[in-house]
Amino acid sequence: MAYDVAVLIGSLRKESLTRQLVLALQKIAPPGLKLRIVEIGDLPHFNADHEASPPPEVTAFKQSIEKADAVLFATPEYNRSVPGVLKNAIDVGSRPYGKSVWNGKPAAVISISQGVLSGFGANHHLRQSLVFLNMPTLQQPEAYIAQVQTLLDGKGGFVKPETKAFLESILKAFEAWIGKVKG
Repeated sequence: MAYDVAVLIGSLRKESLTRQLVLALQKIAPPGLKLRIVEIGDLPHFNADHEASPPPEVTAFKQSIEKADAVLFATPEYNRSVPGVLKNAIDVGSRPYGKSVWNGKPAAVISISQGVLSGFGANHHLRQSLVFLNMPTLQQPEAYIAQVQTLLDGKGGFVKPETKAFLESILKAFEAWIGKVKG
C-alpha cells in the first residue's frame, strides 16, 4: 500500500518550474508514495467570516487534505518567503481554530529558485508555519534546489543523473519519515 501524499505547489503558472519539478517527482517516486497534486489556485482568500459556512472550494480542499497521509510542499521563493497563494492555502486549512486539517500530518518541503539561493528563505519561513500547525516535518535531507531551470529537461525528466538521484533520496527519506511518524 502506498502513502497518499497531497502535494501543494506554491506557483499557479501552468508551466511553472515548480510544477514541472513536481511532475518529474511523480515519475521517480518510490512505489510507497502516491504524489497527488492538490490545486490551490481556486481557493478564496482566507476570511474568518467563511468559517461557519465555507465556500465549496474550501470544503473540497480540506477534504482532500484530510484524506492524505502526508503533505509535500513544493515552493518557489517570492521576496524571501513563500508565495501568498501557498500561505493562503495553509491559512484556509488551519481554520476554524481547533479543526486544522494539517494537525499531525507528516510533511516535507522542497524549495526552488532560478538563482543560487535555492529558495532558502521560503523553505524556512514555511517551516515556521509547519511547527505551529503541528506538522512533523522531515529535517534531513534538506531539499533546496538552486538554478532549477538548468536541471529540468523540459520533457518531464532531469538533465543530470545526480539531480534525479538526489531527489529520489529525498522521496525515499520522506517515505521512511511518514512511516516513522504514523507508526
